[in-house]
Amino acid sequence: MTNLNNTPGDNPHRTPDTRLRMRVGFEIEYECPNPTPMLLSLNIHHSRASDLVRPDILVTSPAIPISAYRDLFGNWCSRIVAPAGRLVLRTDALVNDSGLPDVVAPWVEQTPVEYLPESALVYLLGSRYCETDLLSNIAWQQFGAGPTGWARVQAICDFVHQRIEFGYHHARRTRTAWEAFNEGRGVCRDYAHLAIALCRCMNIPARYCTGYLGDIRIAPIPGPMDFAGWFEAYLGDRWYTFDARNNTPRIGRVLMARGRDACDVALTSTFGLNTLQRFTVWADEVAMG
Repeated sequence: MTNLNNTPGDNPHRTPDTRLRMRVGFEIEYECPNPTPMLLSLNIHHSRASDLVRPDILVTSPAIPISAYRDLFGNWCSRIVAPAGRLVLRTDALVNDSGLPDVVAPWVEQTPVEYLPESALVYLLGSRYCETDLLSNIAWQQFGAGPTGWARVQAICDFVHQRIEFGYHHARRTRTAWEAFNEGRGVCRDYAHLAIALCRCMNIPARYCTGYLGDIRIAPIPGPMDFAGWFEAYLGDRWYTFDARNNTPRIGRVLMARGRDACDVALTSTFGLNTLQRFTVWADEVAMG
């Protein structure tokens, strides 16, 4: 009897193992003059649950009661009442990842509106930060005569990537897609909002995504680490990831929440006076030990 034990390197045609592990998490500190109710969208999306080596358990200091719920978009959320004074929110998770870049599928066609699944229809409509009514004529003038399907979404990403100048000093939490188009500056959420609005104007469902996106297997990008915003477009029979800010496939994207726009996936929604004192995010590749 012969035992054949395969080890790495035995098969010259073996597909390289691209898997990686990431440490992701945050620490956010608030100061509240009075007890303040908060809604939190700070957990990793349930679609990544099987990848969690160490779960992203939300820890508070001081320790306070936390209740969990699923919102209308299926995101894992939490409810707390922040005590008067200092409150620190923290998670620190280990996540396995395929190590593969975002899928690129240039052959995928656009699905006619009448054949879209009902669950996708809400992502054709205007929303708080994505004013399709204001951008519709611009979208059709810019993209109406061009290709459809994947190529149309990529053309929108190219346009937004060129249109907006990135800068953390440009951040403004009230900026809409229409304002980003006219001001020509913003941060990742502004790129996503404008691209989403233009896709919807062209009858392509698009939804906002937030999560972790570290500088995984690329040259470090200058600037502080932050949560990232990107979007998904419905083409063919599924959702695909697009990123108008970076405009290139990336590795190590960890989804936290999806919604119509950033209003639906706010990291924290506070119902009372508060001051954000500190905000730190990490998303780093670590050894697979």
